[in-house]
Amino acid sequence: MEINKNKVVAITYTLEVNGKIADQATEAKPLEFIFGQGMLIPKFEENLDGKKEGEDFKFHLTAEEGYGQPNPQAIIEIPKNVFEVDGQLREDLLVVGNSIPMSNAEGQVIPGVVLEVLAESVKMDFNHPMAGKDLDFSGKVLSVREATEAEIQGGLNQQAAGGCDGCQGCSDGSCEDGCGDGNC
Repeated sequence: MEINKNKVVAITYTLEVNGKIADQATEAKPLEFIFGQGMLIPKFEENLDGKKEGEDFKFHLTAEEGYGQPNPQAIIEIPKNVFEVDGQLREDLLVVGNSIPMSNAEGQVIPGVVLEVLAESVKMDFNHPMAGKDLDFSGKVLSVREATEAEIQGGLNQQAAGGCDGCQGCSDGSCEDGCGDGNC
């Protein structure tokens, strides 16, 4: 079976940036995703489109094809009082280079990197860590299968979140016909 829209794909990969390994997915812990759902970099998926189970891949993405160039507007100063817990400033967090999970106006968690600690504020960078970097991927397609309608609607990991009307722990990864273990 070949990779195309609404297929569940499992791959290994090694991501190299400037000749150094920046990330990996192994056979023991592969990257699994539903192809064509917009969850991955578009050019990443484009390079996998049509590949078959067992096929190796290797491709280069420019910074523009990956995470884009750093956006100067993503570097902001935040008042120090935001970093208070129970009225105490968490100075242990405010270390240059430290990544701190922050919430945006929509409640999404976005990691920010401390660039500078000032007298009344903290300058943080909310650009993606790979912004401005060329990406070199290599790996192997481990498996390709049709996604179930439940996976397409609720996401690949919806069972772990109590999907399929509360079914949890299906040993075969599918709740279509029940788990057979009394959990559905």
